[in-house]
Amino acid sequence: MSNDKIRATVESYVELVGAGTAEAVVELFAEGATVEDPIGADIRSTREALLEFYGAIAGLERSTTLSWVRIAGDTAVFEFSLTTAAGDASFQITPIDIMRFDDDGRVVSMRAVWDPATDLKQI
Repeated sequence: MSNDKIRATVESYVELVGAGTAEAVVELFAEGATVEDPIGADIRSTREALLEFYGAIAGLERSTTLSWVRIAGDTAVFEFSLTTAAGDASFQITPIDIMRFDDDGRVVSMRAVWDPATDLKQI
């Protein structure tokens, strides 16, 4: 697994979370991949659960910005900002995600480090 392939998947993920469909985001994940977002939440491990999770923001106006990425072996850690808007309300969150990848560059696990009580900010 090359760092370039992992970086490309991370960049695609951030871009698709900001402007893509739930289906497009989920295509980045391997069969049986897990999502724990935020850490401590129920782990989603089926395609249907991932589609439901990423579909929750699909109807919102949203944008993303990738801040930084670190890659070691089969793991990437990165920070990005997600801004969402619905009506007159806008919110921003800046999670740090930890992803592991398979040999094909698909995500096998994603854990998001953020606290809904303190890190979700109305802007």
